[in-house]
Amino acid sequence: MTACTLFDNDVSNFINFLFKVPNMLRVQLPNSYFEDLGEDIRLIWRSTLYADFEKRLIERVIKRKFRIEAKVRAENGYLTIDSDYPEIEKFVAFFISNNLGAFLRNRYTRRKVIYIHEGMEIPLLGYNVFGLIDRGTNLIQVRGASGCNVSCIFCSVDEGPYSRTRLLDYVVDVDYLMKWFREVVNFKGKGIEAHLDGQGEPLLYPFIVELVQELKKTPEVSIISMQTNGTLLNDKLVEELAEAGLDRINLSIHSLDPEKAKMLMGMKNYDLEHVLEMTEALINAGIDVLFAPVIIFGINDDEAEAFIEFARKIGAGKRWPALGFQNYVPYKFGRNPSIAKPVPFKQFYDWLRKLEEKTGMKPLVLKPEHFGMHKRKFIPLAFKLGEVVKVRIALPGRVKGEMLGVARNRLIEIINTDAKVGDEIKVKIVRTRHGIYVATPVR
Repeated sequence: MTACTLFDNDVSNFINFLFKVPNMLRVQLPNSYFEDLGEDIRLIWRSTLYADFEKRLIERVIKRKFRIEAKVRAENGYLTIDSDYPEIEKFVAFFISNNLGAFLRNRYTRRKVIYIHEGMEIPLLGYNVFGLIDRGTNLIQVRGASGCNVSCIFCSVDEGPYSRTRLLDYVVDVDYLMKWFREVVNFKGKGIEAHLDGQGEPLLYPFIVELVQELKKTPEVSIISMQTNGTLLNDKLVEELAEAGLDRINLSIHSLDPEKAKMLMGMKNYDLEHVLEMTEALINAGIDVLFAPVIIFGINDDEAEAFIEFARKIGAGKRWPALGFQNYVPYKFGRNPSIAKPVPFKQFYDWLRKLEEKTGMKPLVLKPEHFGMHKRKFIPLAFKLGEVVKVRIALPGRVKGEMLGVARNRLIEIINTDAKVGDEIKVKIVRTRHGIYVATPVR
């Protein structure tokens, strides 16, 4: 992976970020800083990603290249090198950036990250973890990264730091993501809502502000919305997202009681007060807020009226509904705690209608038209159900026995396979719903 692959979006020539003092060289890469871990140097990149390099490795490559001994360490955010030989600056900077892909990890899940860029020729349609999803409406789901910083006890995809099944994460280069997005909306037409979501937390995407900016420049896009748990928001980021053009945040907040919120989010350090402060900051910045609690009857259903009153108090729901209560649904591969007792949707909707009558807050029973959603021509399917296709294995999957294959410019999730990257195998398509393709190997 080349230096420009990971840092193109930061600066065209990052050597301008290198500094020198007598008998010491200091290296700093764009949107990054270094930490000293003793035997290792840690590069923190754009807050959500990191890479650890052994000091001995960096010192060894310096010695091999320049035939000199030079000790390295991290100090005040810089990578410092005990030498005044100026050529080492450029060499070390390029060495780190060229090897970043091999060491890149998610700061919150600690999992290895695969950075998807144009040179890899990975399609961004067909898979539900990253890329784009078209469900036959004017809303396009935009997924730039996987991973989550919390571990909700009811998570439908077993995400977060305490996941037992997820093996790695992905990050998609923002320019490559936008290239595919523009092709999709060129087909779909105008009046598109770009919804930033994912199997996890969208704010883990390192280019989230740049993504919103680019979406805002796209003529076909009318609305930019985002699903988030709000924990990674801060005043600066709220301001940047507002200036970039974000219209609405659907906030995943499940309790207004601090201790209960920690339990539901699966994180002892969950800071409810911070999230509520950021909610008001969003509204003050002109970003509409929709509260989206997952309701587990017997656990947090008694807080519904408190959510309604808080939404009214802070002025949520100026352009769209202020609340989007969700019914807890157990999933086969998700986390399904014993305390969570699902209720039928009829009972759930009856409960919502009674809330509407009691509180006067409407609508609580939400419909697509409340968000301006309507049916739109669907991107044609590339495969038929039951079809046998030859695919190239391009990437490892996120769970054991899963790999990602490429065929007909689409990505296919292949389950129950022992294939390796680079293999070409035949698979049978077993799912095509909403253009998300799942296949099994043909033995």
